[in-house]
Amino acid sequence: MAPYTHRGVHGRTVETLARRVLGGGIPEGATLDLGALRRELDVSLTVLRESLKVLAAKGMVDARQKRGTFVRPRADWNLLDADVLRWQFADGPGAPAGPALLRDLGELRAIVGPAAARLAAERRTDADLTALETALGALAESAGSPARAAEAALAFHRGLLAATGNELLERMEMVVGPGPAHQGSPPPADPVPGHRAVLDAVRARDRDAAEQAMRALLGVRDLGGRGAAG
Repeated sequence: MAPYTHRGVHGRTVETLARRVLGGGIPEGATLDLGALRRELDVSLTVLRESLKVLAAKGMVDARQKRGTFVRPRADWNLLDADVLRWQFADGPGAPAGPALLRDLGELRAIVGPAAARLAAERRTDADLTALETALGALAESAGSPARAAEAALAFHRGLLAATGNELLERMEMVVGPGPAHQGSPPPADPVPGHRAVLDAVRARDRDAAEQAMRALLGVRDLGGRGAAG
């Protein structure tokens, strides 16, 4: 599902409700008082209902006859959804995300990233190499601009996932690319050499080298490793 980008009152209402649910302010199983929420948030019932539809699409809430709208169990939430991850980290230290989520993201990243690099080395095409080289070039030119560097690094990781030829792995960019998993990790002094090592190994179709280069780039050594700024 594409990230939710709606702005204005509707967008603010979605994010307010999402963060309350994710942070436990509205607990699992709770039935929402739509009238009270509408008055508190100072929005129309239409805006409130449309906002709740966004959360319903992400598995966070549901509505039933006689029960009303309620928060579904956390096990039903789409925790890998780009918006759900973003909402949990958007407020920095006060965000709903906790140490357990950071640990889980780090572990998932340690599993997916090196395996994806290995598969990319086996299956990459010339077009994949061109995309990776373009992203690496953009990364090299982004010195002094953290935003541009993050965008270029994400393009690199997207290109690497695309090079696996696995449609499901392509959807894992929020796990492997720069993002919430790296909050609190200092950025490397120069991110280019690490990314270049991955690209060189993929270009050479050296699966072992690609896997090891990605491990080094992500700063992980084992299943419990933490993601560094990649």
